[in-house]
Amino acid sequence: MTITSREQKAAPTGEGRAAVNDSYRWLVLIVAGTSAFMGALDGSIINIIIPQIQAQYQATLGDISWVSTAYLVTISSLLLSAGRLGDMWGYRPVFGAGFIVFGLGSLLCGLAPTLPTLIGGRLVQGVGAAVMMALSPALITTTFPGRERGRALGMQATLTFTGLTLGPSLGGFIAGRWGWHWVFLINLPVAAVGAVLAYTQLRPTERRSGQAFDFAGALLFAAGLASVLLALSQAETWGWGDLRTRLLLAGGALLLLLFLWQERRAAQPMLPLWMFRVPAFTGGVAAALLQFSATFVLTFLLPFYLQQFRGLSPSAAGAVMTAQPAAMVAVAGLAGWLSDRIGTRIPATAGMAAIACGLWLVSRAGAATPVTQVALCLALIGLGAGFFNPPNNSSIMSAAPWDRQGVAAALLAAARNVGMVTGITIASTLFAHLSQRMDFLAAFRTTLAVPVGLAVTGALLSLVRPTVAKDADK
Repeated sequence: MTITSREQKAAPTGEGRAAVNDSYRWLVLIVAGTSAFMGALDGSIINIIIPQIQAQYQATLGDISWVSTAYLVTISSLLLSAGRLGDMWGYRPVFGAGFIVFGLGSLLCGLAPTLPTLIGGRLVQGVGAAVMMALSPALITTTFPGRERGRALGMQATLTFTGLTLGPSLGGFIAGRWGWHWVFLINLPVAAVGAVLAYTQLRPTERRSGQAFDFAGALLFAAGLASVLLALSQAETWGWGDLRTRLLLAGGALLLLLFLWQERRAAQPMLPLWMFRVPAFTGGVAAALLQFSATFVLTFLLPFYLQQFRGLSPSAAGAVMTAQPAAMVAVAGLAGWLSDRIGTRIPATAGMAAIACGLWLVSRAGAATPVTQVALCLALIGLGAGFFNPPNNSSIMSAAPWDRQGVAAALLAAARNVGMVTGITIASTLFAHLSQRMDFLAAFRTTLAVPVGLAVTGALLSLVRPTVAKDADK
């Protein structure tokens, strides 16, 4: 079934907007893709240098974990605010500011004399990354017409997956040659170029007069989501019965409920709840949450299987795990192009089905399974993720109202981050519980049954949810 919402009909058409030539579209894609690449690279590059940072600062594992946690929680909690500001003030000034803030945070991290300073720098980085993550899909969807949008989002996804793929190897090379500080300082020229391009080359978008920023909603959402994510990310360290974990979960849930109440009564809400009455939008966001939850269960467990159970070295295990993001890079652009021609339903459904099959095959791996076979299974998962994400993202953005593209992109990014944390939490909690009652392989296989179920659910959701017709000029 295909639906066209009233918000889609109200969107400006090709005659109602300034003409956008091909060269400008490619410029927008380069600027948006650069931000996607930087954000993904900085998220994946940090894990490889954590041991060096810990050694320099003589920090505990609990303290050093804040280097990653601060970045992720800050991004997730500010995404919605960043998207709303872009929708209100125009994408060019807000997006350019994101590059500047990200560069400033990178400078603080690179020069950090103490661990608290480094964590503070990561907080600043997270603010800039939230802006870039929230607005880069919005820039693309408001620049490319419907007939080209999937391909453009596919190319952006390719750059994102490239950043995820290169992060560990590039971080190891830079840290080994010049020290871990340069892993952050290398961002400065890229951020500078991105800011210059954003301010000098991007065309100004409409600044909507009479719009008010929902400060109460922004504060409730940021505090509520940050509390929940912090509790989930630290639960394995603190314990689920720890008072801090319980207070953060309960407090976060209460704040998010208050956020929903605030959005229902606000004249100009941060997140109009009627957006969720569009099944294509709600189904797409839910499917994205399921996909990232499923794949990140495996992301957490696989190093234990490869290194502890199979005895592979860290470098060998890393090489095997590279098969998944490498496969994503190979097919993301094709998936976007295909969705422009046959619609989003078939490639998104096939992608989630491939993820489910790949996860099930990995769960059958044992002590004698050839490592190349494991890599092929990971490649199947990567192919599935590459085929799922661009069409699903295109479906979400096409279903969102034209004046809320920033908010829609922010919600998509938030679903991705929440899914990542949820997957890691499921893996760490369930696997630790099962490991006390059965051997490693049995616990590994039983835990992976959960993401297989999540992926199957995501495939069924992608199959049955309605899609939104893309106007060729929209």
